Amino acid sequence: MPDSAPIVTMIVPGRDIAPFAPAALDSLRAQTEPRWRALLVDDGSVDTTGEIFAEAAARDPRFTLLSHRESRGLGAARNLALEHVDTPFLGFLDADDELTRDAIARTTQTLRETGSDFVAGAYVRSRWDGIAYRPGRVQPWTAAATAPERRATTLMQHPDASANIVAWSKVSRTEFWQDLRFPTGVAYEDQVVAQLMYTRARAFDVIPDVLVHWRLRADGSSLSQGKNQVAVLRDYLTALWGGIEVLRDAGATDAVRARLALILAMDAPPLLEIADTHPDPEYPALLQDFLTRLQTLPEFAEARPDPSLADALTW
Repeated sequence: MPDSAPIVTMIVPGRDIAPFAPAALDSLRAQTEPRWRALLVDDGSVDTTGEIFAEAAARDPRFTLLSHRESRGLGAARNLALEHVDTPFLGFLDADDELTRDAIARTTQTLRETGSDFVAGAYVRSRWDGIAYRPGRVQPWTAAATAPERRATTLMQHPDASANIVAWSKVSRTEFWQDLRFPTGVAYEDQVVAQLMYTRARAFDVIPDVLVHWRLRADGSSLSQGKNQVAVLRDYLTALWGGIEVLRDAGATDAVRARLALILAMDAPPLLEIADTHPDPEYPALLQDFLTRLQTLPEFAEARPDPSLADALTW
């Protein structure tokens, strides 16, 4: 393979993210490892996202444009691009986020050294401060999943890795994705896939390096900021439960306990607060059913939920 040949394909899906796409593409151009190609998937945008992607592809042959005429969601967009990957490694970047400068160099070098199936790194939220988007600190659950560096580990050895459930925090060997695809038609499609990655891997690496600045949009329009909507909540709870089922099916008991503890400490409180005043009775009903099902799991008693949730969890 020539020294200049691409070693990694970055899959970059986006829909109606024209204000943010240029920064995402610039973060690729700024990589210290230049041997990448990027598959830009316009998922049926009605703004100028497609034009921004097309212009990037016209100016830099490392970019390739793929399109859905109508939006089919992130899962379908990523799956489309997966069919076109022809490099040894692959990774993901949502088109409203940004890679750090050494992200590709650090991840691909680690995989070359370890032979692991994938590497997962840290990430931070990027928030609008009234002037610009500023990256924050690594959150405790992300730090627990990615620090200290562990090479060629497994979920049994490092169950806290299961907290790192986003697609764009990982770079994989391409052959690892031979029979792995994202569910379509639902939100939070990467959570179940992430747990499948952990349970299927012969070995994976975790590194504490921040790889991605995850943008929380100032207008609140990103999916992760819409959990007050019944439809979004339904997909979110389905994804959480699906991830737990993957871990339980694999016999990863310690990882199940870790996930339950994190869900009870981090996910449940803000959802319970929303449910308290939500005008649609389906919202608290969905949440109550989910929390009740969690309590039926044999691992629940050892998950050490936050004591402050005790009353709420019994409803």
